[in-house]
Amino acid sequence: MPKTPPPNDLLQHVWLPYTQMQTARQPLTAVSTQGALIRLEDGRELIDGIASWWTACHGYNHPHIQAAMRTQLEKMPHVMFGGLVHEPALKLAERLAAKTPGDLNHVFFVDSGSVAVEVAMKMAVQYWLNKGQSGRAKMLSFRNGYHGDTMACMSVCDPDESMHSLFKDYLPKQILAELPVDAASEQAFDALLAHEKHNIAAILIEPLVQGAGGMKFHAPETLRRVADACRRHGVLLIADEIFVGFGRAGTLFACEQAGVTPDILCLGKGLTGGALSLAATLARPHVYDAFLSDDATRALMHGPTFMANPLACAAANASLDLFESEPRLEQVARIEALLLEGLAPCKKIPGVLDVRVKGAIGVVQCASLGDAATLRQSFAEQGFWIRPFGDIVYLTPAFTIGEDQLAALTSSISSTLPGWLSRSK
Repeated sequence: MPKTPPPNDLLQHVWLPYTQMQTARQPLTAVSTQGALIRLEDGRELIDGIASWWTACHGYNHPHIQAAMRTQLEKMPHVMFGGLVHEPALKLAERLAAKTPGDLNHVFFVDSGSVAVEVAMKMAVQYWLNKGQSGRAKMLSFRNGYHGDTMACMSVCDPDESMHSLFKDYLPKQILAELPVDAASEQAFDALLAHEKHNIAAILIEPLVQGAGGMKFHAPETLRRVADACRRHGVLLIADEIFVGFGRAGTLFACEQAGVTPDILCLGKGLTGGALSLAATLARPHVYDAFLSDDATRALMHGPTFMANPLACAAANASLDLFESEPRLEQVARIEALLLEGLAPCKKIPGVLDVRVKGAIGVVQCASLGDAATLRQSFAEQGFWIRPFGDIVYLTPAFTIGEDQLAALTSSISSTLPGWLSRSK
């Protein structure tokens, strides 16, 4: 029989993400944050190497974001977005339309990244229905892809590699493809689209970096091939930039590096600088126009309760201010150089298969990593918050992290992995 936690157990009432609760270790208790540091209840400080799942791009507690939230909190922390609008959301929508590639001019706010992807898929399916084309209800996504944990999102994650394989009998059946990384795979991809295009509503892709599916990189040319195929075959393209958006891959948006404007763009995570949950689904005019009609049933029938939360919109506007007033992309370029230098020694470690860096993303891929939770604990005991998963140890630090802090993170990885991997064989 499963053991019931004792009354004084920290885990008596909370249910942690991605965790087997029966065997879970006691979690660390965070009490405050500042810059790239997480302070613990026991007085220790951890240098955060993953910016709270890649969100805290400006570091924790940036005074400009905090001041904007304080001002908004005193005026109006929340009001429904059904039949009402407010200045923080109107301003944010205008700025996102101006900053994103091309003519992504129409912004639908939601409250989390996975919901942004759900809305994008729903938008794509209804787009074709509103244009009088039935039967185009499938999504095509790519091997090693990850788009979230909600139902429709799980259906477009890699069914073999992801944590969602348990739900294969529950999920809608979608189309899985290999990325067209060369001439041969491009030809196969084109043939697949030619055969399936009448069933496909949209293609989903994580531009340049497939995040939670293993931090797999692909070239801008691959994204360009996918976009070109979408145009040839009349299929919508959805770019999921929840992870790579807002500078993480080296440019403000990853699609810029391929000169691609998707039909629909999903944003989240770094949108508020990690201060609050907010996400958005942006559409180009031809998508938006398909929903305009005297017929109420042709409207997009979706509305999260906390969509366009004013407090979160204020934080997002302040985050955009920082991208305009502080040298974030230059900092990302510097982080990229430091990651290349700092992780280079890992290439010589037996059991390391690959070391790769893109923007403010550094990855060490191993043949086998063993117990990632124990490895995470080892890093924490050294003073670092690094969260390995699958076969990788990765860093996605705040863009404002100190060079000495980043050097300490990379040094910890290069010094810890030799002994760890030798024991994990």
